Formats: sequence, C-alpha cells, structure tokens
Amino acid sequence: MSAAYATFGLAPAIRAGGVLADGGYQVHRDFVDFVVDGRPLLFRLSDLDAVSPLASDVPPAIFTKQVRALLLEAEPPLPDGRFVIYGCPECADLGCGAVTAVIERDGEDYIWRDFAWQTDEHADLELNGYHGIGPFRFHGPEYRAALASLGEGPPRRRVLLIGARVAVLARLAAALRTIGIGADITQDARAVPAEELRGYGAVAFGRAVGEAERAAVLDAFARAGVDIARVDGLAPIVPLLVAQIEHALDRSPLSQRRLTGLTAARGTADVEVTSACRVRITAYRLDRLYRTHTSEVFDGVLEPGRHRLPLDRKAVKGEAFVVARTTGDVLTAPVAGGSRG
Repeated sequence: MSAAYATFGLAPAIRAGGVLADGGYQVHRDFVDFVVDGRPLLFRLSDLDAVSPLASDVPPAIFTKQVRALLLEAEPPLPDGRFVIYGCPECADLGCGAVTAVIERDGEDYIWRDFAWQTDEHADLELNGYHGIGPFRFHGPEYRAALASLGEGPPRRRVLLIGARVAVLARLAAALRTIGIGADITQDARAVPAEELRGYGAVAFGRAVGEAERAAVLDAFARAGVDIARVDGLAPIVPLLVAQIEHALDRSPLSQRRLTGLTAARGTADVEVTSACRVRITAYRLDRLYRTHTSEVFDGVLEPGRHRLPLDRKAVKGEAFVVARTTGDVLTAPVAGGSRG
C-alpha cells in the first residue's frame, strides 16, 4: 500500500485530573502517547479528551496484551482489523467514543490507516472518518523497538505530603486519591526507607515548612537515588495544590505539551499554547479570614500562540492564584501584585 514514511515514537503523557470548581472530580491518568513525526498524535485530533490504551493503571497482563496487539501479535479487538488508538479516560467504554484505525503489515513495515471516530462495533468512514490524518507507514525495526521498550508500562506515581496543617494535608491526600494519584503524609522523610522513597514522583511542602527541613527531605531522596519533583505549595487551597502536584508529576517533554506558559497580574492572565485547544482558567483567592473563594474566569478555545486574557479584578483581589487547564496539561501561577492580607 502507498503511504508516506513517518517516524514513530512514544512519550509519557497525562490526562490532567483535578478538583473542579463545581466540587466534582476529573480522574488523573498517566499513559504513553504515540509520537508521529515528532508530534503527539493526540494533538492532531483537535481538543480530544482521551488516552491511549497504554495507560499505567491497567494491570500488567492487559498492558502487555495491548502492546502485543499493536505489534499485530494478537487479534484486533474490533471488526475489520481495527484497533483502539485513543479511548475514554474515565471508563474506556466504546460507547463513549474512541479513535480507531486499521493496523496492518506490509513486509517489515507497519501501516496505520483509516482513522475514525467510533461508538459501536463498525466504523462509518464516510461519516466519521478523520480524512486528514494518515495513512502512516512506520519502519518495522523502529516501531517494534519503541513498543518493546515499554516493559510493563509507565510507573504509577505517588506524592509525599509534608506540612504543618494536618487537616489541609488530609483533605489534599483524599482529593489526590479520588482522582487516582497515590498520596502519603509524613513529617520526616528521613525515617522512610529508601525503597519506599523510590515509589514517589513528587514531594509537596506546605508554606509553613522551613527551608532547612525541606533541604533535609530532598537530601533523603537524593541519597535514595530518586530524581524527585519538588512542589512548594502556594497556599492552603486544595484544588490549587492538586494542580501544582499534577504539573510536577507530568514528565512529558515541554515540546510535547499544549499548555506551556501562564503568568498573571491584576486584570490579565498571559497564556501560551502550542496547538488549538480548549483552555479553562480558574481563580482562587484567600480573604482576610483565610477563606477560599473560587471564580471561573475563562473557558474557550485558543489558537496556537500567546494570549492575554482579561481577569475580573474582584476574582483576584488580595492573595490570589490562577489555574489553567487543557485536557492534558495544567499550570498554576500566583497573581502578581497581591499580598497575603
């Protein structure tokens, strides 16, 4: 079959979870994304909220089965030789919709073609086909080497929480666990065995934790041989801290993220995105009694580039922070010019 050669690779990715402004939760998913010609394939699918079948929270046996299927060492899960490329991040049910494609061999090469949006057993290419995507021809050795490198899949990361306000830490740990991120609380990481420290992807400090104590914790991780992500909590606001931790756990290359910049000052927020996507910005502020106030300040699709967006000054009065989210990325920033009241 005639198809242009494309490079094939894999990269870590996340589907950003979080505590939503309405009190609901969105599940966090770690997965491996497909990188075609140096760009995540998911980015070619507009602002699709989906994950690949190569997710960290599936059992090892199922993960291995997914890899074997992509290598055509197992039967396709759908008729007509079709495979799920991206599915629902909440339930993986085909009824919610999935991006599927035919995967086939041509000599040593692998070809992905006839991409479509599918909600039942059979795809309607005329009605729901992605006509501008593919077909892609991948060199067999490159394709097989990338998939063979996965082993049992990406690690599922946990975060270690350290702070003085036990009630805040408990609420934060509960929120993280609800969206699928493991969380533990301690006051002294030096007492945690090295093998346990190696299971953490980030350590988060409350603002009351002194620099000497932070340095001791980071030294314990260094002695255990852990490249730990450090999170300095901006404020005792659970959704804000969740967003900070999610960003810290995202180990995908900056060049393969949609949301790459966020700063805020009184009246404006500057946001930078690399591809067209829906961006939601939420403002959080603490009043003089340290009560949290939440405001949704922007929700819309942005084209690639840098954008200056207006902020309601009442929403960022006093000590305030903003959280920007796309389906796969999250960034936080303090609002410059504020005070702690």
